[in-house]
Amino acid sequence: MDNKTWLLYGANGYSGERAARAAVQRGERPVLAGRNEQAIRKLANELALPYRAFALDDISLIREQLWDIGMVVHAAGPFSATSLPMLRACLASSVHYTDITGEIAVFEKAQELDREARKAGIVVCPGVGFDVIPTDCVAAVLHESMPDATTLALGFDGNLRPSRGTARTALEGIANGIFVRRANALRRVARDFELRRIDFGRGERRAAVIPWGDLSTAAWTTAIPNISVYVPEKGSRLSLKLFGAQRLLLNIPAVSNFLLKKIAAAPPGPKVINGRSEGEMYVWGEARNAQGDVVEARLRTANGYDVTVEGMLLAGEKLMNHKGRGGYFTPSQIFGKRIIEQFPNSSEIAVSDRRVKAAS
Repeated sequence: MDNKTWLLYGANGYSGERAARAAVQRGERPVLAGRNEQAIRKLANELALPYRAFALDDISLIREQLWDIGMVVHAAGPFSATSLPMLRACLASSVHYTDITGEIAVFEKAQELDREARKAGIVVCPGVGFDVIPTDCVAAVLHESMPDATTLALGFDGNLRPSRGTARTALEGIANGIFVRRANALRRVARDFELRRIDFGRGERRAAVIPWGDLSTAAWTTAIPNISVYVPEKGSRLSLKLFGAQRLLLNIPAVSNFLLKKIAAAPPGPKVINGRSEGEMYVWGEARNAQGDVVEARLRTANGYDVTVEGMLLAGEKLMNHKGRGGYFTPSQIFGKRIIEQFPNSSEIAVSDRRVKAAS
C-alpha cells in the first residue's frame, strides 16, 4: 500500500490515546481521527500527527476521509453503534478494517460480511485487543491439540479495572443477558448457569459464564459447536439468582442513565506507570471431545489494556503490508495462533502434555 497510512479512529479515548502515544514512540505516524475535533486536534498537535475530525453518521462522508488510508483501527465504542458505518465505508473504499470490540453482535455482523470483504480484497478483523487476542490464540492452540473437540471453555482472571468505554459496553451487554454457544447457536441462560471451579492460573476460584465475544470468534476459529466463557464470580448464589431482575432494571432508562453518569465520573482507566498498566491477566482454556478426554491451556499476559495497545499497533504494522486474500478473520487466523506469546510480558501458552480422562 504505497503512499498510504493507517487511521486510528477514537484516538481521544482511553485505549486510542494510549495507542497513539505508543505509535509515535515506535516511529509510526497514523492519522488520528474522531468525532470530537477539539480533543483530536489537541492530541494531534501534541504528538505532531495529522488528524481528521468526522462523525460516523454518513458512510459517503466517512469514505471521503479514507482516500489515502490503507487500514483503519477503530477504537470508538460502543461498537454496536459505531462499527457498522465504519466497516461499510472500509468495504466500499477497499480499506482493511480492525477494531477493539468484545461485543458478540459486532463479530456476528462482521462474519456475515465475509463474502463482501473477500470481493473487496480487504481484511476484516474485529477484536484486536483484550481479551480476544489471548483467548483466540488459546482456542486455536487447544483445537490444534484436540481437533475432535466438541466443547470449548475459555476464561480469564486478573486486575482489569474497566475504562469508561469498556464499562459502558459492559453495561449494555449485561442488559442484553447472559449467553453461551450450544450446537452452533447462541443460547440465553441464567446467571448461575453451569457454575464451576476453575484455576485460571493463580489458584482455583468459583467462576460463572459471561456473554463475551469469544462465543463468536472462537466458533469461527475452531468450528467447535459448544463454547462457554468464564470469569471469577464473587457474588452469592442468591445474587446470581436475582440477576434476571437486575437485568430488567438496567433496561429502565432512569436506571441506565444514572449508571452511565456514574461511569462518566469515574477515572478514565487503570493507572499507567512507565507506559504500562498495573496488574496482569491470566487466561485459561479447556477442550473436551466426545470420548471425555480433556486438554487444558494457560497463559499469562500483561494488563488487558496493554495487550489492547499492542494489538492495535500489531494490526497497524501487519495489515498495511498484507499480501494475502481478503475476508473475515479472527486475530489468531491473521496474525498466528501463538502471536500473543510475542507481546511484552506474555508467557508461552502452556498446554497439558497428555489427555486426561474426564471424571465420570
